[in-house]
Amino acid sequence: MKFFRLLTPLLLAIVAVLCFAPAAWAFCGFYVAKADTKLYNKASQVVIARDGDRTILTMANDFQGEVKDFAMVVPVPTVLQKEQVRVTQAKIIERLDAFSAPRLVEYFDPDPCAPAYPNELSAAPAPAAARSEAGSARDDASLGVTVEARFNVGEYDIVILSAKESGGLETWLKRSGYKIPRGAKQLLQPYIRSSMKFFVAKVNLDKFEQSGYQFLRPLQISYQSPKFMLPIRLGMINATTEQDLIVYILSPQGQAEITNYRTVKIPSDANIPLFVKNEFGEFYKSMFQTAYTKEDRKVGFLEYAWDMGSCDPCSAEPLTSEELKQAGVFWLDDNSASDVPVRPGFRRPLPRSNVFISRLHVRYTRDKFPEDLIFQQTANSESFQGRYVLQHPFQGELKCQAGREYKRSLPKRFEQEAQTLAKLTNWKIQDIRNKMKLSVGNLRYSWWESFLSWLRL
Repeated sequence: MKFFRLLTPLLLAIVAVLCFAPAAWAFCGFYVAKADTKLYNKASQVVIARDGDRTILTMANDFQGEVKDFAMVVPVPTVLQKEQVRVTQAKIIERLDAFSAPRLVEYFDPDPCAPAYPNELSAAPAPAAARSEAGSARDDASLGVTVEARFNVGEYDIVILSAKESGGLETWLKRSGYKIPRGAKQLLQPYIRSSMKFFVAKVNLDKFEQSGYQFLRPLQISYQSPKFMLPIRLGMINATTEQDLIVYILSPQGQAEITNYRTVKIPSDANIPLFVKNEFGEFYKSMFQTAYTKEDRKVGFLEYAWDMGSCDPCSAEPLTSEELKQAGVFWLDDNSASDVPVRPGFRRPLPRSNVFISRLHVRYTRDKFPEDLIFQQTANSESFQGRYVLQHPFQGELKCQAGREYKRSLPKRFEQEAQTLAKLTNWKIQDIRNKMKLSVGNLRYSWWESFLSWLRL
């Protein structure tokens, strides 16, 4: 059954950087790689732009299969009219993903024998079928279902429903050609009790063929409600494994957090061995699973929190004001600092914009997340990112006392990196040490032999 597959987890480089900047910009470094949503086979993405009680919600779909089988039911707090629904481009969500993804950065140790210059910061990382309309209306009433609105947007036919009981709603959906999986009746009931409406969408095949698009575009809905929530329970109907959900919350204030579950920062600012550069995707997946298990599988992880007017290091250019508007930012003025281009890998201390992005990653199952996600906006504008550091040793000739001390310090540093990686991922420490030997084998130092012997102890 493909009914809820669209939203299964929902509800249903490199350039040198010199650090001539105030201490607040301690994140400078080389951007190497990012852990975007491509790491996950089934990761739904949702963008929520919210100011006060006004919300624009964008739902990306990862639907696979015949478009004629596509359907979506989303509980919404109010009756939506046609002007409150639009289609947008998937590229906007891809841009948000690239900009906010956890990232790998690398640093290169300076020559310990070179003189230090004033105002230059160290390169070390920061701390660790048809019926008549009349007959249809009578049947709907007998089921306790009311069609509040019916319209077409882009390639989608949209119906807004209200219902008195879940059995009638389930029957209505089945009669209308929607493939409702078992268990829907029980999960629909709480939304009916709380007087929520139902946004029901399926593909208009003729319009989809005329559009020329190969993939279904994201749907974007606008509404006003004090409820700042995201329904995820319907997405658990067919779920047999853990589901991943990435939520990008755009706010004029500061960080957003989940209120009915704990929000925890993903482990960050860790120095890890150089070989991870070629295995960053596997590293991040293992690290996330380890952290998720440690937190008893019932928290939401903050992976990124930053003002959209800057980035450091930049894994992608910040979104322009026009892109932010496409993502739903309705309060944006025309003087956004984010319109200034920036090269990936560079930071820029621009004035604060009036858009703050929080990236929340939730992995959930029925037993650990029995409730829909409820959010709140905060005034906390502290910057945070999932950031992992490769620290390259200096490879030049060292003849000074500081250089000799630097050499002696490296074995301890490398072992600490190995221990950190093992702790973050649960990878076996000896496997890590073996990979580290291969990654440093081409360095031009005879003293590496003593280091490798020391590792074997």
